[in-house]
Amino acid sequence: MTHEGGLRLAVGVKSYQVFRANKAHPEQADGFGWLYNHAPMLAYWQGRFYLEYLSGPVHEIKERIQTLLTWSSDGRNWEKPTVIFPVQTLPDGTPLLMHQRMGFYVAPNGRLLVLGFYGKAPHPNDGSGIGRVVREVLPGNSFGPIYFLRYNTHNGWGEANTPYPFYTKSSDQGFKDACQALLDNKLMTMQWWEEDRSTDGFYYPMGEALKALSFFHRKDGKVVGLWKSRWASLTADEGKTWSKPVQVPSLVMAQAKVWGQRTDDGRYALLYNPRADNRHRYPLAIVTGEDGITFDNLLTVDGEVPPRRYNGTDKAFGMQYVRGIAEGNGNPPGDELWVTYSSNKEDIWVSRIPVPVRGIVDRPVRDDFNGGTADDLDWNLYSPLWAKAAIAPVPSSANRSLELRDSEPADYAKAVRVFPESYDVIARFKLQAKQADHGRLEIELADRHGYRPPVRIFLTAKGQVVAWDGNRADEANLGAYRPGQWYQFEIRANVEAADFDILIDGKPVLKGAEFLDPVDSLERLIFRTGPFREAPTLRDPKSPGADLPNADEKVPEAIFYIDDVEIEVKKPVRVS
Repeated sequence: MTHEGGLRLAVGVKSYQVFRANKAHPEQADGFGWLYNHAPMLAYWQGRFYLEYLSGPVHEIKERIQTLLTWSSDGRNWEKPTVIFPVQTLPDGTPLLMHQRMGFYVAPNGRLLVLGFYGKAPHPNDGSGIGRVVREVLPGNSFGPIYFLRYNTHNGWGEANTPYPFYTKSSDQGFKDACQALLDNKLMTMQWWEEDRSTDGFYYPMGEALKALSFFHRKDGKVVGLWKSRWASLTADEGKTWSKPVQVPSLVMAQAKVWGQRTDDGRYALLYNPRADNRHRYPLAIVTGEDGITFDNLLTVDGEVPPRRYNGTDKAFGMQYVRGIAEGNGNPPGDELWVTYSSNKEDIWVSRIPVPVRGIVDRPVRDDFNGGTADDLDWNLYSPLWAKAAIAPVPSSANRSLELRDSEPADYAKAVRVFPESYDVIARFKLQAKQADHGRLEIELADRHGYRPPVRIFLTAKGQVVAWDGNRADEANLGAYRPGQWYQFEIRANVEAADFDILIDGKPVLKGAEFLDPVDSLERLIFRTGPFREAPTLRDPKSPGADLPNADEKVPEAIFYIDDVEIEVKKPVRVS
């Protein structure tokens, strides 16, 4: 099975790596070199994105866990994380584990609160923990003191035997008002039940071990609650009472999170990993609907699963534990849907999803990259910190191009242009490599499924352009390329004949080449700075495993430029 799930792509998604773990060079990561990074939360406040996530030395639930916070003004470039809730220990020296099912709260008075929970190993979310902590994010990105917002008093914890005071001890009335508003908000606090599990009447009794609530308001005023493992419920009084939870049979998912929200176009979206296998959490997919009740059109948001670089317990593969911006916690400019998630439980990512969400392109493709920003493009970009995809002022600020740069030993940059589905296409583009002695660029024409593309062309690390021809037993050498020189490529591909031609600078270099695999149609042009990957497969266990060798060291950077992309659809599948 392909990591993308064989689904169409949600068109125009941009995925950016927020944080890359690094064991050997902590200064390039979080300053600690910690390798377990997971469960991110997202908010938008006073013109900035805020993101918190859990972090531990190696494993998920076997040792110290702290909470880190980072922020960004544009969602693409993020600050070095800072510890927002540090490791704490019990009186006997046992380290506590930070845990969080809710990250932020923008109060009615405009204050931004960040929250976490101190739990105990090996299950910080089973009700046996210490309590919930809170602090304020202040303008200028300083932070107020840490307080407990709610103790697990049923376990004997209170102000006398915990490391922080109760929030009512603060001298800041605005902060206390914000805390009280949160405590009074039953929709927000229902996210806490799993970790708290007290029977003091604070929570509406649900009768189920429901985990990781997300919620949204339907147009009829009712609120939909969604939890892990397909559980769902309704509330008509803002969370004071709930209907009996049921498992939604059409939601195919395991124990990773599901996220639901109303989008800026007045529709609704659910994001989750649509597979029942809990060890392989991919792809990250989205369904949409008009009423918050019925959803369809399953599309892939992110289908990239890089190698797991570091061993650790329970490190499931894939992009998982997706969270968006909860109602009331801000709305970034524009109509886009922003979500965050972890990759392999070691790196943190965000994705920007254009709204309305669509999986089909019905307009001609003519992209010169000269106007607007990357956000304006119908391209899907996958941009790790060490392998970025972005628009660059090359060859000039007035004549820009799409740049893929890669110094990442374990991942790649990727750009995909979805075009109208067709049986017969001509793809034209200009290409320049800044080097010819290292790096690799792969160019593919693919169908809606993206698996085993029938047309594959490579710029190799030895300065050669090669292509796979199904008529041959090996690659066809199409000639040399020089660094810093633009080349005009033209690919003519016909699905019915199952063959293709390639021209470079108007000269035929390959004619009548056979498709590598048969397809029903074509609709993707792909540029990628590394080889197509099939691993991990469903045979790969989530743990234990070995660290990936040399994953902490950059490789010599390779840079490629793409410009003037035009795709002529000669025989469309759909005729408008």
